[in-house]
Amino acid sequence: METPVASAKILDGKAVAARIRNDLARQAAALASHGVQPGLAVVLVGEDPASQIYVRNKTKACAEVGIRTFDHRLPATTSKAELLALIARLNADPQVDGILVQLPLPAGLDAREILPAVDPRKDVDGIHPDNLGRLVMGEPRFVACTPLGIMTLIEETGVKLAGAEAVVVGRSNMVGKPMAALLTAADATVTTCHSKTRDLAAAVGRADVVVAAVGRAEMIRGAWIKPGAVVIDVGINREANGKLRGDVEFAAAAARASAITPVPGGVGPMTIAMLLVNTVAAAKIRAAGPAR
Repeated sequence: METPVASAKILDGKAVAARIRNDLARQAAALASHGVQPGLAVVLVGEDPASQIYVRNKTKACAEVGIRTFDHRLPATTSKAELLALIARLNADPQVDGILVQLPLPAGLDAREILPAVDPRKDVDGIHPDNLGRLVMGEPRFVACTPLGIMTLIEETGVKLAGAEAVVVGRSNMVGKPMAALLTAADATVTTCHSKTRDLAAAVGRADVVVAAVGRAEMIRGAWIKPGAVVIDVGINREANGKLRGDVEFAAAAARASAITPVPGGVGPMTIAMLLVNTVAAAKIRAAGPAR
């Protein structure tokens, strides 16, 4: 059987992210000229290899746009009390505009107990309960980075979200739930699918926009995609040979979609770019001074 020829526009997350970083560099320089340098504290607990790569990439991206980073590398044996004490110090540090606690945390540390300790005004990851609640209420402060980046990629396609059918496959607090809230706020009709969805193929087949965030390689089959749909693949699944595959069957989906993200090079770079966007936004709030 021949491999289908891709007809969809490939959404180049690297190129869009580079454009955003260039604009952020100008904004950060303007802030610095007024004595405010955006600052991001990065907390990495343990020696997880993937997390070390993610942190390195985020730190490099910060340096490129003029964001100062404060790295805190802690051993996997760090206690809950020690980690919370560090977060409290960072919350109180006026040079720190944003705090990123890299996930996953080592065994013995529960993210549900750690992440709410971050001051929501410094939660540039956008996953504090306060910020998620604000998003649902239509009063966002900081939006979770991956969904925010996805919205930017969708804008690149020119698709009209108002009245469109959107399907989000996955319901995590970091991607699925905030993604559904953002699409709803854009006046799309949103269906959230998950492991208990009875007929996933039928749900996906109705969608003008599909966001796949389930963490299972090629779970979304290309034949399910509605012709002309926009497909956003959040998944990064590593095979035994080291090759990365997304949650969508790429070649077959690209033959039917109007636009699709590659893996890698699609959503990933946008997630880091949005972390920078949120950090610069937090620095602008600091520069403006206390609210009157």
